[in-house]
Amino acid sequence: MNNDQDNTILNVDDIYEDASEWHVNAGGIKIVAKRLAGRFRTLKWLGMSIWSILFIGPYIRWNDSQAILFDLPNRQFNIFHITIYPQDIWMLSLTLLFFAILLAAVTSVAGRVFCGYFCFQTVWTDIFTWLEGKLEGNTPQKAMKFNKAPLSLHKLSRKLLKHVLWLLIGLVTGISFVAWFTDSYQLWSDLFHFDVSLTAVIIITSFTFGTYTFAGFMREQVCFWLCPYARLQGVMYDQDTLLPAYDAERGEPRGRIKRGQDNSAKGSCVDCNVCVAVCPTGIDIRKGQQEGCITCGLCIDACDSIMDKVKQPKGLIRYATYKELHHNGKTIPFYKRFRVIVYGMILIAAMSGIIYGFMNLSPTEFKVVHERQPLFVKLSDGSIQNKYTIKVLNKTKQTLIFKFGIEGVDGATLHGLTTMMVEPGKVIPVTALVRVPDGMMTSGIVPIVFKGHAESNSAISVSYKSMFVGPKKTGNK
Repeated sequence: MNNDQDNTILNVDDIYEDASEWHVNAGGIKIVAKRLAGRFRTLKWLGMSIWSILFIGPYIRWNDSQAILFDLPNRQFNIFHITIYPQDIWMLSLTLLFFAILLAAVTSVAGRVFCGYFCFQTVWTDIFTWLEGKLEGNTPQKAMKFNKAPLSLHKLSRKLLKHVLWLLIGLVTGISFVAWFTDSYQLWSDLFHFDVSLTAVIIITSFTFGTYTFAGFMREQVCFWLCPYARLQGVMYDQDTLLPAYDAERGEPRGRIKRGQDNSAKGSCVDCNVCVAVCPTGIDIRKGQQEGCITCGLCIDACDSIMDKVKQPKGLIRYATYKELHHNGKTIPFYKRFRVIVYGMILIAAMSGIIYGFMNLSPTEFKVVHERQPLFVKLSDGSIQNKYTIKVLNKTKQTLIFKFGIEGVDGATLHGLTTMMVEPGKVIPVTALVRVPDGMMTSGIVPIVFKGHAESNSAISVSYKSMFVGPKKTGNK
């Protein structure tokens, strides 16, 4: 069953059908994908398991508090012993940049593997359809038979159980999402006592019915019509991108095997349509790469299982590049491709910035603002006075008491501020006055340094360089 006996070289571009013949399910047909075991199905389950973090992450404790808490009301992100404040928001920007570029880099190398293995829409849809298959039939024939059967208590109970489980999954998803932004244990206590904030109720309700609708009913239609990434992925592909593809030169002309007949002129494809039956978006990979393909590789598992049965080599459908399938073109390794190199450089730069930020997080934020109106005041004793506003942000988990002093100007004294108590996560602005005796100013503007140290923690100190302004000095004529 190969083309070795045929001297005609097949034109692959002619074999792949025109895009106008692609079938795009616009929701008129309910897809019931057949489930088969295989290496890519196993990889899919492993990829999906990452989302278990959503459900268990908020319940991990660290030093008697939630290990990871995005505390929006108090404007702080707590990640184990690290607290990130709005002043460090650039780190969040770099993190978002890193994952955005990582998504682009992975797509350029191996297609929409994020969609196939990690996307929350794909994952929740897979779970919902798995439950539906267990209750109503896991093949199109069984599902059709179940749905066409007359209404009975058995049918009604299974339908009701399915929708209850779907809503329950949506509810737990919504609660788990909210738990990242508030204390998870307190959230459950509030839920049981019906004492939840209106914001939390709106978010949980939105997630419950959004998950129920998108994963339970719209399914692949979200990928086709709502997801912007499905539209963008085409510009990230090139002829060296690995994608699930049908080897038309080996597979055509396709046809079923018949015992007692000469099948040598046929290709390896036995036209069993199992690759179509397992596709979660219902496409036929044999018609070429299509918008609906989420590169999950389930069609590869299906085809390999059939090839084993008909005693043919595996790989009729496999991850391959356009160059590889089109007359054995030489594929460029991903680490030599220009766009991958550029993506890699951006990823390294972003990750370096994130690591630098985490390694150099300061326990405090100290700022001194000089009063501009007036710039200085000359007192009755001839001394010059400047007014400052001192702000200290305490990023630690303990209350800090700071003691301040000044350096840089001989004879300068600090008034109105000697000590300052700052609670965790709070910003305290305090007015301070600096006075310099008459005759000690050597010029109109001189540098001055404000310094402080925490009395309860000698390892924490702050310093800020500012300016002291006085009357301009005129030279001798």
